[in-house]
Amino acid sequence: MEHIYTEEEKTLRKKMKRKQTVKDYFFISLGILLYAIGFNAFILPERVVMGGMTGVSSLLYYAFNLPPGIMLWIMNVALLILAYKALSKQFVIRTIVGVTIMSFFIDALRPLFIANPIITAGEDKFMHVLIGGMMGGAGLGIVFSHNGSTGGTDILVALLGKYTRMSFGRAMQMIDMCIISSSYFLFHSTELVVYGLCFTFVAAYVCDYVINGTRQTVQFLIISKKYDEIADIVNKRMHRGVTVIQGMGWFKKSDVKLLIILTRKYESQEVFNTIKRIDPNAMVSQSFCQGVFGEGFDKIK
Repeated sequence: MEHIYTEEEKTLRKKMKRKQTVKDYFFISLGILLYAIGFNAFILPERVVMGGMTGVSSLLYYAFNLPPGIMLWIMNVALLILAYKALSKQFVIRTIVGVTIMSFFIDALRPLFIANPIITAGEDKFMHVLIGGMMGGAGLGIVFSHNGSTGGTDILVALLGKYTRMSFGRAMQMIDMCIISSSYFLFHSTELVVYGLCFTFVAAYVCDYVINGTRQTVQFLIISKKYDEIADIVNKRMHRGVTVIQGMGWFKKSDVKLLIILTRKYESQEVFNTIKRIDPNAMVSQSFCQGVFGEGFDKIK
């Protein structure tokens, strides 16, 4: 039987949804900013072509001196039309926001780093590519973790992630390989192609690391005489579900209540603080889950 929400519950759910949306857009902007800094400060000066539409815009910049941010925005229009039919409306809206922010940051920061470079192009190129890849991968990981997109091949990656269990990083590698290899026809340098591949591998690894870290789930098993207070706080303040199971302590043959709580890893300390504040003598077992799917967690694919 379908649960019928009261007006108070509907208001609370709308408030939580708005709060989550604001939080998502903040972290999407932060991730894109991190990516744009890595791109402008470490990758563009070394003439390295990475994958994605950013790589294509880099090729156009190197060949014709076209603004990479503007070209990135223009090239994404066709893919956004494709995404509008294939993906959810919310995803498309976030993609439009992501592409616009990405284009703005790239073109806004480029003159700044040209006038005030933080590296000397050609010196220790591998280290520059490594740093740029780490920043780019971390930025994309933050964006994907908050249901965002920077457009371009990210849309194709999201499509693969929606219909298959292929990781974001692996999908990025496959799509980006062709774009990186095409840089050889412009520079005739296998060295730059290798550096482009290095960027992709580093960015993909860091991207997967960030995504898996933010999605890691923790399960708590709690036995406490004040189980009802703990359950209320976790449910009302953290907005996490709590399951109460009737059990028996075999040593004293007494009835006990067992709480089962599933949270994200970053929320686990808040659970511990709640338990410590209410019942310092509670028995707590914590374990990491391989995956949790359903409302409040990942969707079942």
